Amino acid sequence: MAVVCSIVPVILVALRLYFYVIIASAIFSWLYAFNVVNPRNQVVGMIGQVLYSLTEPLYRPIRNFLPAMGGLDLSPIVVILLLMLVQNLITNLSGCYY
Repeated sequence: MAVVCSIVPVILVALRLYFYVIIASAIFSWLYAFNVVNPRNQVVGMIGQVLYSLTEPLYRPIRNFLPAMGGLDLSPIVVILLLMLVQNLITNLSGCYY
């Protein structure tokens, strides 16, 4: 049981970090869409590519499942809700108190 209680916080921190990556990806996509950032800048392009490669593997199956909303992408919201569900399940089923 001690091993589980020592691994659970690490998993929860990783899920929390991925939550922040999703938020950063959403903000970056808004900045890109409204031409606030220069897409030709090498640093901006690299940040966009990293955020895309981190989030797209989870977004793609959800986008295939969700109906078209006319340009509105709800996949980040669904991923955040799923992350919250997984965090709660891990916390409650582990038997460790945080």
